[in-house]
Amino acid sequence: MNLSSYTKSGAVAKDKVSLDKFIFENQPDNHQLIKDNYVAYLSNSRDNLAVTKTRGLVSGGGRKPWKQKGTGQARAGSTRSPIWRSGGVTFGPTGEENYTHKTNKSAKRVALRQVLSIIAAEKKLIIIEDITFSGKTKDIAPLMKKIGALNKILLVVDTKTELSTRSTNNLAELKLVSAKYLNVFDLINADFVVITKPALEVVKTWLGEEK
Repeated sequence: MNLSSYTKSGAVAKDKVSLDKFIFENQPDNHQLIKDNYVAYLSNSRDNLAVTKTRGLVSGGGRKPWKQKGTGQARAGSTRSPIWRSGGVTFGPTGEENYTHKTNKSAKRVALRQVLSIIAAEKKLIIIEDITFSGKTKDIAPLMKKIGALNKILLVVDTKTELSTRSTNNLAELKLVSAKYLNVFDLINADFVVITKPALEVVKTWLGEEK
């Protein structure tokens, strides 16, 4: 597959870029593997912060509310019983739950190839020669608009630097990522994927056919 590319200034380059068929022409028969990796990313990013108190952790309730017999009331041993208001919680989260999903490397790579193939087929992949980061947002925003990258943009570079981070931090609709940290979640949620030629070489090395 040959794709048009852009120069550093945003002009259309004369030479087209030849994309690796093994990576960018790998349309899936179904999307189950992509879904599994998407869910795994969300699960592994989840913070386990919810914690509830059992009846043994709730303060108070040490004295028996009323005597066992003779009052006409139901038997009660503590005001911190789970059936009482302000009592403990039964089977609530303890903060020790494990929400992680394991995915092996080969499955992750196949899913990435499938997503990249879909993005390339939908013409949402934009190749740019390289980007010179100056540390200023005003230099990146017009460039993205000039090459046709609109709305949510995933900018893939070979290596993130302090200047590249500073140049893109204030662009709410743009996310900067290193090529070796590409993931299904970011790719699916981007309207356009802009990748530099050095980053494309990293992707070829990582996801290309093993020799």
